[in-house]
Amino acid sequence: MSWNIPILLTWLRVLLIPVFTALFYLPHSWIDIQTVNWTAAFIFAAAAVTDWFDGFLARLWKQTSDFGAFLDPVADKLMVAVALLLLVSLDRTYAIFAMIIIGREITISALREWMAQMGKRGSVAVATIGKFKTTAQMAAILLLLVGDENYHGLDFILTGNILMFIACVLTLWSMFYYLKMAWQEFK
Repeated sequence: MSWNIPILLTWLRVLLIPVFTALFYLPHSWIDIQTVNWTAAFIFAAAAVTDWFDGFLARLWKQTSDFGAFLDPVADKLMVAVALLLLVSLDRTYAIFAMIIIGREITISALREWMAQMGKRGSVAVATIGKFKTTAQMAAILLLLVGDENYHGLDFILTGNILMFIACVLTLWSMFYYLKMAWQEFK
C-alpha cells in the first residue's frame, strides 16, 4: 500500500469514527450536549467533505489504488452506520430508517463484490440516483446530529427526519435500480 494524501484522508475518516462516537459517551459534566451535537455534526461534515475530496485528488493525481477503492466505501459506510445507530439510540430518528439504509448498503456492497468476481462490476457502478440518495442522507444526518436546535423556525429534528424519509425512498429506489442492472447481466 502506498501512502499518499487521498489514502491519508480516507484513513482520517476511519480514525474519526471512534472520536465521533466517544463524544456521545463523555460525561455531561465534561461537555454539554449542545457542544457534543455541534462537534459531532462538524466531524460528520468533515468526513463527508474528505470523502469527496480524497476521490477527487486520487483521480486528479492518478493515485487510485485497489486498496483505496476498498477502504473508501468501507469508511463511508462505517461512518453512516455509526451515525445512524447513535441517532436511533438518542431517539432522534426511527430504527426503520437505519435498517433500510444499512440493509441497502450491505446488499449493494455484496452485489458489487459478486459482480466484480464475475468481471461485471461496471454494471453496478454508482448511478445518479445513488448520488441523490447520498446527498439527502448526509443532509438528514447532519440536521439530526445538531439535534433539538431551531433556526428561524426550522425544526432540525423534523426536517432531518423528512430528509431521512426521502433518503430511504431513494435508498430503496437505488437498490432496486442496481439489482435490475445486475439482473440484466444474467438474462
